[in-house]
Amino acid sequence: MVSSVSDRPLIGISTYVETASWGVWNREAALLPTTYVNAVHRSGGIPVLLPVLPDSADLSLSSVDALVLAGGPDVDPARYGNLPHAELGPTQPHRDDWEIRLLHAALEHDVPVLGVCRGAQIMNVALGGTLHQHLPDLVEHRQHQPSPRVFGRNQVKLQPGSRIASALGEQVEVPCYHHQALDDIAAALDVVGRAEDGTVEAVEVTGRRFAIGVQWHPEEDTADDQLFGALAAAAKEVRG
Repeated sequence: MVSSVSDRPLIGISTYVETASWGVWNREAALLPTTYVNAVHRSGGIPVLLPVLPDSADLSLSSVDALVLAGGPDVDPARYGNLPHAELGPTQPHRDDWEIRLLHAALEHDVPVLGVCRGAQIMNVALGGTLHQHLPDLVEHRQHQPSPRVFGRNQVKLQPGSRIASALGEQVEVPCYHHQALDDIAAALDVVGRAEDGTVEAVEVTGRRFAIGVQWHPEEDTADDQLFGALAAAAKEVRG
């Protein structure tokens, strides 16, 4: 039996703010890779794009059953009290602010959250943690971001008994693309996954029904749909 639209939870996804071209236009746009849209849809949800707004985080969250904090540019190091590293990429402080407010609204109302790559970093920074601004300085390799537009592959061990391990198992191979990573971990977060080089790859917010951040890109791998499926299942619990 095919589920009707009303059976599918609405899953909000934060969007990029970039200059984009379409038709005769070249102007600022709220956009999102379709891999996120397709992953949410394949997993039983209806994707809802959430553009960056100057306010209304609570109002935006009230219209969806779950939240995905999508990947994107580097987080502004001023957010966690650091000076910029020489390898820091472009930042978008307005997007940082918006997603931090979205996250706090979601946690306040126990709305399920999945942070993807930058999204996991936003979760840590929003809750009081810090970031490694250039991971190759620490691990002395570039396996996490081999070259522009090329995803790396990493083996990740997940903590037995964690929410994410219940969805994916205790060992996964994942697609990744990041040169930053979680450093000092916020007190509200539990580390539940690490790469072979020790990089933090998965965290969960203590005491929430579903609030997971992953450093990899599950939307890029159909084998990783279980994670979006777990998010959709948690969103259905919210609906009741």
